[in-house]
Amino acid sequence: MGYIEELRKLVGNRPLNLVGTAVGVINEKGEILLQQRINGVWGVPGGFLELGESTEEAGRREVLEETGLQIGKLDLVGVFSGKTHFVKLPNGDEFYPITIAYVTREIVAGKLDVNREEGLDAQFFSLSALPENMNPLIPNLLQKYLQTRKV
Repeated sequence: MGYIEELRKLVGNRPLNLVGTAVGVINEKGEILLQQRINGVWGVPGGFLELGESTEEAGRREVLEETGLQIGKLDLVGVFSGKTHFVKLPNGDEFYPITIAYVTREIVAGKLDVNREEGLDAQFFSLSALPENMNPLIPNLLQKYLQTRKV
């Protein structure tokens, strides 16, 4: 059982602040890796931190777990938080995500392989031909990435 599941046992469905990471993986063609979640929404790999884990460690772990790719250096794009990101899950759990977003151009090992427990599909997309039904975080992440050109 993970940190969040243990916390939920104590607080029930009450709103929580939860820290997570999102990683924009950019390949050699300048395309971004998107994963189609089980709910059909496309987003970048990411997830919540486990207790004691750094945001960089969580980002690398989530990319590996969700896509089979090992990544290297992460460059900070920005932090996304606040009331506009509030989430209420079908089971009644409520949370305000604090998402630390990174980009990387360093795919150091692995082969793209979708973790079927986490998603339906994963593929690289041109920044000019992104799929519909994207997580609202993605346009914000891409806008900041393009403004700063961190990688």
